[in-house]
Amino acid sequence: MEDRLLWFFNWSILGMCAALKLLQIYVSLAQHVGLRLPSLLLELAGFLVFHRYQYYYGNPLHTYLGYPILITEDIVLLIFIFHFNRNLKQALSYMTIFVSSWFMLSLQKWIGDLAMNLCTVISTANKIAQLQNLWKA
Repeated sequence: MEDRLLWFFNWSILGMCAALKLLQIYVSLAQHVGLRLPSLLLELAGFLVFHRYQYYYGNPLHTYLGYPILITEDIVLLIFIFHFNRNLKQALSYMTIFVSSWFMLSLQKWIGDLAMNLCTVISTANKIAQLQNLWKA
């Protein structure tokens, strides 16, 4: 019984994450506007750090499976933002930074641990950037 309940909660959370991000992508396409770039970059950085940390320590995939989905959807949103700003070439530099950061997080244990500790700061900065965007709108 507990296994079925855990399975249900794991997949319902994954479904909710996917639904929220897909709705965000749909709204971005419909209105040709999206999230502000700084907010999205901070969110993506936090997701990447958390996912890499979980992967590095060998935690079961089902405990962090939502993060690859969120990372993929954030990358799609980034592509839309760069497309709408007519600046797809700039996306390559950001992708290079994120890919190199992905590998740097696993070089030393202390780097991943430090990055994970900074996730709270990154998340707070992301929320502040989102609030600034809402305030301006």
